[in-house]
Amino acid sequence: MKRRRNGAEAPAGSGFAGLEERLGHRFGDVALLEEALTHASLAGGRHRRGRRPRSNERLEFLGDRVLGLVVARLLLERFPGDDEGALGARLSHLVNRETLAEVARELGLAAWLRLSRGEEGSGGRTNPGILADCLEAVIGALFIDGGLAAAERFVRDRWSARVDALRAPPRDAKTKLQEWAQGHGLSRPTYHLKGAAGPDHAPRFLVEVSVEGLPPAIGEGGSKRAAEQAAARRLLERIGTAEK
Repeated sequence: MKRRRNGAEAPAGSGFAGLEERLGHRFGDVALLEEALTHASLAGGRHRRGRRPRSNERLEFLGDRVLGLVVARLLLERFPGDDEGALGARLSHLVNRETLAEVARELGLAAWLRLSRGEEGSGGRTNPGILADCLEAVIGALFIDGGLAAAERFVRDRWSARVDALRAPPRDAKTKLQEWAQGHGLSRPTYHLKGAAGPDHAPRFLVEVSVEGLPPAIGEGGSKRAAEQAAARRLLERIGTAEK
């Protein structure tokens, strides 16, 4: 049996059989899975056969939406009494970078990542952001190759227990800090972007959070949202220490 690979035919099970088993799906077009595993750092240069590989960024874009849809459906089924705010808090926690990286590690996805030598040398296979993005790309590839049924089967398999474990809607650091400020009669925390650095495929953001009467705190993250959360956590830690 042959399968398509980059426009040509490839032997079934060549290279990705172990991963396909973990994903619960056998790809008809294995080139989709290969693309999902290709980091932008490798796509930026020429492949040894002279072909420029396509990065997984487009599939990541799609997979992000598919994951959100399936997890949202799971939440509606499991928590019929939740309002939109509670559902949104659960969803944000379940599809954040930390959870995605955790699922990627469970799959052993790092072993199949296709990285440039430079990214490999800088620890790309253990980078949570790279792992999270790759997992979203794989979900996108599942959706294209096998339809929503294939993608949903995988997401349900890996996220059902996580959904059940969220007995109460999580409160993130920004929410906790805002509640603390309001409880002390202070205005809402304000967040300011202080800087951004790094390549397009792995940016780093610095965000400062300020609350009336307190020294500001700075957080760093791979997105502005993550940096805001890190800054809020740092300020909460400082408040907790001061109030003890």
